[in-house]
Amino acid sequence: GIPRSVIKKIWSYLFTTADPSIQEGMVAFSGEVDHSVDSPLAGLGYGLPISRSYARYFGGDISIMSMEGFGTDAFVYLPRLGNSREPLPI
Repeated sequence: GIPRSVIKKIWSYLFTTADPSIQEGMVAFSGEVDHSVDSPLAGLGYGLPISRSYARYFGGDISIMSMEGFGTDAFVYLPRLGNSREPLPI
């Protein structure tokens, strides 16, 4: 989980709790990195801020519940768009 001392910072771009050695490997866009498995932006601090921006754009929001030492859950709330039934593929 995310430490309580930094929970407010997670919404800032470029803030990360990732190990610096992981970041160095991800930023060095060498030909040896398998991008089908490893994301070139993983651990760079873009995921949560961008996700929250998209959720708010669609009238919703995202919230985080974290227990240090156990894990973190992200909840995305999106209002239903329109007033008709929306079919969902199964």
